[in-house]
Amino acid sequence: MMLLGRGLDARDKQTRQMQDAVSNVEKHFGELCQIFAGYVRKTARLRDKADLLVNEIYAYAATETPNLKVGLKNFADEFSRLQNYRQAEVDRLEAKVVEPLKCYGTIVKLKRDDLKATLTAKNREAKQLSQLEKTRQRNPSDLHIIYQAETELQRATLDATRTTRHLEETIDNFEKQKIRDIKNIFSEFITIEMLFHGKALEIYTAAYQNIQNIDENEDLEVFRSSLYPPDYQSRLDIVRANSKSPLQRTGSSKSSLRTAQISRRVPRRDEEEDEEEDDDDDEEEDEEDEFDATKEAFIRYR
Repeated sequence: MMLLGRGLDARDKQTRQMQDAVSNVEKHFGELCQIFAGYVRKTARLRDKADLLVNEIYAYAATETPNLKVGLKNFADEFSRLQNYRQAEVDRLEAKVVEPLKCYGTIVKLKRDDLKATLTAKNREAKQLSQLEKTRQRNPSDLHIIYQAETELQRATLDATRTTRHLEETIDNFEKQKIRDIKNIFSEFITIEMLFHGKALEIYTAAYQNIQNIDENEDLEVFRSSLYPPDYQSRLDIVRANSKSPLQRTGSSKSSLRTAQISRRVPRRDEEEDEEEDDDDDEEEDEEDEFDATKEAFIRYR
Protein backbone atom coordinates (compact mmCIF):
# COMPACT_ATOMS: atom_id res chain seq x y z
CA MET A 1 0.00 0.00 0.00
CA MET A 2 2.85 2.36 0.82
CA LEU A 3 4.45 1.65 -2.57
CA LEU A 4 1.13 2.18 -4.31
CA GLY A 5 0.73 5.51 -2.57
CA ARG A 6 4.22 6.58 -3.59
CA GLY A 7 3.44 5.57 -7.17
CA LEU A 8 0.32 7.70 -7.11
CA ASP A 9 2.27 10.68 -5.82
CA ALA A 10 4.90 10.27 -8.53
CA ARG A 11 2.25 10.07 -11.23
CA ASP A 12 0.51 13.11 -9.78
CA LYS A 13 3.72 15.12 -9.99
CA GLN A 14 4.32 13.92 -13.53
CA THR A 15 0.80 14.82 -14.56
CA ARG A 16 1.11 18.30 -13.09
CA GLN A 17 4.30 18.87 -15.10
CA MET A 18 2.47 17.77 -18.24
CA GLN A 19 -0.39 20.10 -17.43
CA ASP A 20 2.04 22.98 -16.93
CA ALA A 21 3.73 22.24 -20.27
CA VAL A 22 0.41 22.24 -22.11
CA SER A 23 -0.82 25.35 -20.30
CA ASN A 24 2.44 27.15 -21.11
CA VAL A 25 2.07 26.39 -24.80
CA GLU A 26 -1.60 27.35 -24.75
CA LYS A 27 -0.83 30.72 -23.17
CA HIS A 28 2.23 31.79 -25.16
CA PHE A 29 1.25 30.30 -28.51
CA GLY A 30 -2.07 32.07 -28.17
CA GLU A 31 -0.28 35.36 -27.56
CA LEU A 32 2.12 34.77 -30.43
CA CYS A 33 -0.77 33.94 -32.74
CA GLN A 34 -2.61 37.15 -31.87
CA ILE A 35 0.50 39.31 -32.24
CA PHE A 36 1.54 37.75 -35.56
CA ALA A 37 -2.02 38.11 -36.83
CA GLY A 38 -1.93 41.78 -35.84
CA TYR A 39 1.43 42.12 -37.59
CA VAL A 40 -0.07 40.69 -40.79
CA ARG A 41 -3.10 43.01 -40.54
CA LYS A 42 -0.82 46.02 -40.10
CA THR A 43 1.19 44.94 -43.14
CA ALA A 44 -2.01 44.58 -45.15
CA ARG A 45 -3.13 48.06 -44.08
CA LEU A 46 0.28 49.42 -45.07
CA ARG A 47 -0.21 47.82 -48.49
CA ASP A 48 -3.60 49.55 -48.80
CA LYS A 49 -2.11 52.93 -47.84
CA ALA A 50 0.70 52.39 -50.34
CA ASP A 51 -1.87 51.72 -53.07
CA LEU A 52 -3.55 55.04 -52.25
CA LEU A 53 -0.17 56.75 -52.42
CA VAL A 54 0.53 55.20 -55.82
CA ASN A 55 -2.82 56.45 -57.18
CA GLU A 56 -2.16 59.96 -55.89
CA ILE A 57 1.32 60.03 -57.44
CA TYR A 58 -0.15 58.97 -60.80
CA ALA A 59 -2.77 61.73 -60.55
CA TYR A 60 -0.19 64.35 -59.63
CA ALA A 61 2.28 63.23 -62.31
CA ALA A 62 -0.34 63.79 -65.01
CA THR A 63 -0.36 67.52 -64.17
CA GLU A 64 3.39 68.09 -64.20
CA THR A 65 6.14 68.97 -66.68
CA PRO A 66 7.52 66.18 -68.94
CA ASN A 67 10.62 65.09 -67.00
CA LEU A 68 8.90 65.29 -63.63
CA LYS A 69 5.89 63.45 -65.04
CA VAL A 70 8.04 60.58 -66.33
CA GLY A 71 10.09 60.41 -63.13
CA LEU A 72 7.03 60.32 -60.88
CA LYS A 73 5.27 57.78 -63.09
CA ASN A 74 8.29 55.48 -63.06
CA PHE A 75 8.55 55.91 -59.29
CA ALA A 76 4.88 55.01 -58.90
CA ASP A 77 5.34 51.96 -61.15
CA GLU A 78 8.16 50.68 -58.96
CA PHE A 79 6.27 51.44 -55.77
CA SER A 80 3.20 49.65 -57.13
CA ARG A 81 5.35 46.64 -57.99
CA LEU A 82 6.60 46.63 -54.41
CA GLN A 83 3.02 46.35 -53.16
CA ASN A 84 2.63 43.14 -55.14
CA TYR A 85 5.52 41.70 -53.15
CA ARG A 86 3.97 43.08 -49.98
CA GLN A 87 0.75 41.24 -50.83
CA ALA A 88 2.75 38.06 -51.29
CA GLU A 89 4.38 38.74 -47.93
CA VAL A 90 0.94 39.03 -46.31
CA ASP A 91 -0.29 35.80 -47.88
CA ARG A 92 2.83 33.86 -46.89
CA LEU A 93 2.81 35.14 -43.33
CA GLU A 94 -0.81 34.14 -43.01
CA ALA A 95 -0.16 30.63 -44.37
CA LYS A 96 3.27 29.89 -42.86
CA VAL A 97 3.10 31.69 -39.50
CA VAL A 98 -0.41 32.53 -38.34
CA GLU A 99 -2.17 29.35 -39.44
CA PRO A 100 0.34 26.94 -37.80
CA LEU A 101 -0.01 28.88 -34.57
CA LYS A 102 -3.80 28.74 -34.86
CA CYS A 103 -3.57 24.97 -35.20
CA TYR A 104 -2.17 24.81 -31.70
CA GLY A 105 -5.59 25.71 -30.39
CA THR A 106 -6.84 22.34 -31.60
CA ILE A 107 -3.63 20.54 -30.58
CA VAL A 108 -3.79 21.91 -27.04
CA LYS A 109 -7.46 20.94 -26.79
CA LEU A 110 -6.58 17.32 -27.69
CA LYS A 111 -3.78 17.27 -25.13
CA ARG A 112 -6.11 18.59 -22.49
CA ASP A 113 -8.53 15.77 -23.33
CA ASP A 114 -5.68 13.29 -22.83
CA LEU A 115 -4.80 14.94 -19.54
CA LYS A 116 -8.42 14.83 -18.48
CA ALA A 117 -8.62 11.10 -19.23
CA THR A 118 -5.44 10.48 -17.30
CA LEU A 119 -6.64 12.51 -14.34
CA THR A 120 -9.94 10.65 -14.38
CA ALA A 121 -8.13 7.29 -14.32
CA LYS A 122 -5.85 8.47 -11.52
CA ASN A 123 -8.77 9.74 -9.49
CA ARG A 124 -10.51 6.40 -9.92
CA GLU A 125 -7.36 4.65 -8.78
CA ALA A 126 -7.06 6.92 -5.75
CA LYS A 127 -10.73 6.38 -4.96
CA GLN A 128 -10.37 2.58 -5.16
CA LEU A 129 -7.33 2.72 -2.91
CA SER A 130 -9.26 4.75 -0.37
CA GLN A 131 -12.19 2.31 -0.64
CA LEU A 132 -9.91 -0.65 -0.02
CA GLU A 133 -8.45 0.96 3.08
CA LYS A 134 -11.92 1.67 4.45
CA THR A 135 -13.07 -1.89 3.74
CA ARG A 136 -10.11 -3.33 5.56
CA GLN A 137 -10.77 -1.09 8.51
CA ARG A 138 -14.52 -1.83 8.67
CA ASN A 139 -14.48 -5.51 7.72
CA PRO A 140 -11.01 -6.83 8.34
CA SER A 141 -12.33 -10.43 8.47
CA ASP A 142 -14.48 -10.26 5.32
CA LEU A 143 -11.94 -11.52 2.84
CA HIS A 144 -14.42 -11.64 -0.05
CA ILE A 145 -15.22 -7.92 0.17
CA ILE A 146 -11.57 -7.11 0.66
CA TYR A 147 -10.74 -9.24 -2.39
CA GLN A 148 -13.31 -7.40 -4.52
CA ALA A 149 -11.93 -4.05 -3.37
CA GLU A 150 -8.40 -5.15 -4.21
CA THR A 151 -9.58 -6.34 -7.62
CA GLU A 152 -11.23 -2.97 -8.37
CA LEU A 153 -8.07 -1.22 -7.25
CA GLN A 154 -5.94 -3.35 -9.57
CA ARG A 155 -8.22 -2.51 -12.52
CA ALA A 156 -8.10 1.17 -11.65
CA THR A 157 -4.33 1.02 -11.31
CA LEU A 158 -3.93 -0.72 -14.66
CA ASP A 159 -6.21 1.83 -16.32
CA ALA A 160 -4.34 4.72 -14.67
CA THR A 161 -1.00 3.25 -15.69
CA ARG A 162 -2.18 2.77 -19.28
CA THR A 163 -3.55 6.29 -19.59
CA THR A 164 -0.45 7.71 -17.94
CA ARG A 165 1.85 5.95 -20.38
CA HIS A 166 -0.31 7.13 -23.26
CA LEU A 167 -0.15 10.63 -21.88
CA GLU A 168 3.61 10.40 -21.53
CA GLU A 169 3.94 9.39 -25.17
CA THR A 170 1.49 12.06 -26.22
CA ILE A 171 3.22 14.81 -24.28
CA ASP A 172 6.60 13.66 -25.54
CA ASN A 173 5.37 13.89 -29.14
CA PHE A 174 3.71 17.17 -28.31
CA GLU A 175 7.02 18.57 -27.02
CA LYS A 176 8.89 17.37 -30.11
CA GLN A 177 6.27 18.87 -32.41
CA LYS A 178 6.26 22.13 -30.44
CA ILE A 179 10.03 22.58 -30.79
CA ARG A 180 9.97 21.63 -34.46
CA ASP A 181 7.03 23.93 -35.18
CA ILE A 182 8.62 26.84 -33.35
CA LYS A 183 11.77 26.44 -35.44
CA ASN A 184 9.76 26.18 -38.66
CA ILE A 185 7.41 29.05 -37.86
CA PHE A 186 10.15 31.51 -36.96
CA SER A 187 12.37 30.32 -39.82
CA GLU A 188 9.50 30.89 -42.24
CA PHE A 189 8.85 34.30 -40.74
CA ILE A 190 12.47 35.39 -41.16
CA THR A 191 12.69 33.93 -44.67
CA ILE A 192 9.50 35.68 -45.80
CA GLU A 193 10.68 39.00 -44.36
CA MET A 194 14.14 38.66 -45.92
CA LEU A 195 12.67 37.87 -49.33
CA PHE A 196 10.38 40.87 -49.15
CA HIS A 197 12.99 43.29 -47.88
CA GLY A 198 15.54 42.04 -50.41
CA LYS A 199 13.07 42.79 -53.21
CA ALA A 200 12.13 46.04 -51.49
CA LEU A 201 15.75 47.19 -51.48
CA GLU A 202 16.05 46.40 -55.17
CA ILE A 203 12.82 48.23 -56.03
CA TYR A 204 13.55 51.20 -53.76
CA THR A 205 16.93 51.57 -55.48
CA ALA A 206 15.25 51.72 -58.89
CA ALA A 207 12.61 54.14 -57.59
CA TYR A 208 15.31 56.38 -56.12
CA GLN A 209 17.19 56.40 -59.42
CA ASN A 210 14.02 57.39 -61.29
CA ILE A 211 13.58 60.40 -59.03
CA GLN A 212 17.24 61.40 -59.33
CA ASN A 213 17.07 61.22 -63.14
CA ILE A 214 14.53 64.05 -63.31
CA ASP A 215 16.11 66.93 -65.27
CA GLU A 216 15.29 70.01 -63.22
CA ASN A 217 16.69 72.56 -65.66
CA GLU A 218 14.86 71.16 -68.65
CA ASP A 219 11.55 71.10 -66.80
CA LEU A 220 12.17 74.64 -65.59
CA GLU A 221 12.65 75.78 -69.16
CA VAL A 222 9.42 74.04 -70.15
CA PHE A 223 7.62 75.78 -67.31
CA ARG A 224 9.01 79.17 -68.31
CA SER A 225 8.04 78.58 -71.92
CA SER A 226 4.49 77.77 -70.88
CA LEU A 227 4.35 80.73 -68.53
CA TYR A 228 5.48 83.35 -71.08
CA PRO A 229 4.21 83.80 -74.71
CA PRO A 230 6.61 83.18 -77.64
CA ASP A 231 7.17 86.92 -78.33
CA TYR A 232 7.82 87.60 -74.66
CA GLN A 233 11.57 88.08 -75.10
CA SER A 234 11.27 90.57 -77.94
CA ARG A 235 8.69 92.57 -76.01
CA LEU A 236 10.85 92.33 -72.94
CA ASP A 237 13.78 93.86 -74.86
CA ILE A 238 11.55 96.73 -75.97
CA VAL A 239 10.35 97.33 -72.44
CA ARG A 240 13.90 97.26 -71.15
CA ALA A 241 14.97 99.72 -73.82
CA ASN A 242 12.16 102.10 -72.88
CA SER A 243 12.45 101.54 -69.16
CA LYS A 244 15.57 103.61 -68.34
CA SER A 245 16.51 105.08 -65.03
CA PRO A 246 15.56 108.70 -64.16
CA LEU A 247 19.18 109.80 -64.62
CA GLN A 248 19.23 108.25 -68.08
CA ARG A 249 15.95 109.97 -68.94
CA THR A 250 17.29 113.35 -67.61
CA GLY A 251 20.48 112.93 -69.62
CA SER A 252 18.48 112.20 -72.74
CA SER A 253 16.34 115.27 -72.16
CA LYS A 254 19.41 117.46 -71.74
CA SER A 255 20.97 116.04 -74.88
CA SER A 256 17.78 116.70 -76.78
CA LEU A 257 17.70 120.26 -75.42
CA ARG A 258 21.32 120.87 -76.43
CA THR A 259 20.63 119.47 -79.85
CA ALA A 260 17.62 121.76 -80.24
CA GLN A 261 19.65 124.76 -79.08
CA ILE A 262 22.43 123.97 -81.51
CA SER A 263 19.92 123.48 -84.27
CA ARG A 264 18.40 126.85 -83.40
CA ARG A 265 21.84 128.47 -83.39
CA VAL A 266 22.78 127.29 -86.86
CA PRO A 267 20.54 129.78 -88.69
CA ARG A 268 22.02 132.62 -86.60
CA ARG A 269 25.50 131.68 -87.78
CA ASP A 270 24.29 131.63 -91.34
CA GLU A 271 22.77 135.07 -90.87
CA GLU A 272 26.03 136.40 -89.37
CA GLU A 273 28.02 134.96 -92.26
CA ASP A 274 25.61 136.60 -94.70
CA GLU A 275 25.98 139.91 -92.87
CA GLU A 276 29.76 139.58 -92.89
CA GLU A 277 29.72 138.84 -96.62
CA ASP A 278 27.57 141.97 -97.19
CA ASP A 279 30.01 144.07 -95.13
CA ASP A 280 32.93 142.69 -97.13
CA ASP A 281 31.17 143.61 -100.35
CA ASP A 282 30.53 147.17 -99.07
CA GLU A 283 34.16 147.57 -98.02
CA GLU A 284 35.34 146.36 -101.42
CA GLU A 285 33.04 148.87 -103.10
CA ASP A 286 34.31 151.71 -100.85
CA GLU A 287 37.92 150.76 -101.65
CA GLU A 288 37.17 150.76 -105.37
CA ASP A 289 35.55 154.20 -105.06
CA GLU A 290 38.54 155.55 -103.14
CA PHE A 291 40.96 154.05 -105.73
CA ASP A 292 39.04 155.64 -108.58
CA ALA A 293 39.05 159.08 -106.87
CA THR A 294 42.79 158.88 -106.23
CA LYS A 295 43.40 157.86 -109.79
CA GLU A 296 41.47 160.85 -111.13
CA ALA A 297 43.34 163.24 -108.79
CA PHE A 298 46.68 161.82 -109.97
CA ILE A 299 45.76 162.37 -113.62
CA ARG A 300 44.77 165.96 -113.01
CA TYR A 301 48.01 166.65 -111.20
CA ARG A 302 50.02 165.40 -114.05
